[in-house]
Amino acid sequence: MNLAAARERLATVPDPEIPAVTLVDLGIVRDLRETPGGVEVVLTPTYSGCPATELIADDVRAALAEFGDVTVTLQRAPAWSTDWISAEGREKLQQYGIVPPQCHVGDGSEQAIRVLPRLRCPRCDGGKTEQLSRFGSTPCKSTWRCIECGEPFEYFKPF
Repeated sequence: MNLAAARERLATVPDPEIPAVTLVDLGIVRDLRETPGGVEVVLTPTYSGCPATELIADDVRAALAEFGDVTVTLQRAPAWSTDWISAEGREKLQQYGIVPPQCHVGDGSEQAIRVLPRLRCPRCDGGKTEQLSRFGSTPCKSTWRCIECGEPFEYFKPF
């Protein structure tokens, strides 16, 4: 078994809701372990009610099928945090037109103070923006509009 090759393959599996980023970019892949018959992948969904959880598990199994039996384990604690999104993942979100989380959530050991910053438009970099809806195409995003260019965009909410 080549665990490094399995890790590389896993790093190419796109998120089904935001295909510009991978599961590894989002930080939902918590661990990859060798097992006697294949591999085990430990995932932490972005939130407990994420409708894509089963599809993500199926995509992981399909991507790693050549490495033997693939076991997907869901680990819900600690809860996923937007702090786990990699720097590369944040850049990919921005390029895709989704403003990545702009504040640090914390590790849960202390109360985090969330101050929503003035968001910059991912298309024109304009600083005059307004929130249109607290919820976007998925519950983890909100919908904003740039007043300067008029384009709507999404913001990946920190949690």
